Amino acid sequence: MKPHILDTLHQARNALDALLANPAALAAIGDAGDALVNAFRHGKRVFSCGNGGSMCDAMHFAEELSGRYRLNRKALPAASISDPSHISCVGNDYGYEAIFSRYLEAHAGQGDVLLAISTSGSSKNILAAVNAAKALGVTVVALTGRPGSVIGELADIDVCTPGGQYADRVQELHIKVIHILIESVERALFPENYA
Repeated sequence: MKPHILDTLHQARNALDALLANPAALAAIGDAGDALVNAFRHGKRVFSCGNGGSMCDAMHFAEELSGRYRLNRKALPAASISDPSHISCVGNDYGYEAIFSRYLEAHAGQGDVLLAISTSGSSKNILAAVNAAKALGVTVVALTGRPGSVIGELADIDVCTPGGQYADRVQELHIKVIHILIESVERALFPENYA
């Protein structure tokens, strides 16, 4: 067996164990779930954004809310900011830093929630989205990978999951958190599915 296989799995386990041993991060996950539930209960919308692999996570998050996670239930109003025509239009006309914030200006409002995903916690276009969201009265949940990041500090709730030296460990923890958030929403809004 190639040694990197076991090394990678041990690193992933160590990152998960570190998250399990972090009461502040676990509490933030619970707070983030409550914020999502509150928004949906009041007829509000949830948006998500990220770059690269984090955009894939943002899309995954939104489609499992608007589509299906584990069991059949009502669709929920969630959207990832990932439309290529919007991104190319805004990127061309206003610059890449504005691709997420411009979308929020068009679609988001008071009481909505933004899940802002950035492994570094410093992506400029995510930071612009956070600032736009705050100006609109949108609750910001940050999903980051470095304690004390600028995005985490600005967010209403910072779910910080340090995963070690590389971003891929952080992303592995992010998808676990995303699934927990979706399950939290389903358990609160559709308890019959978990009876």
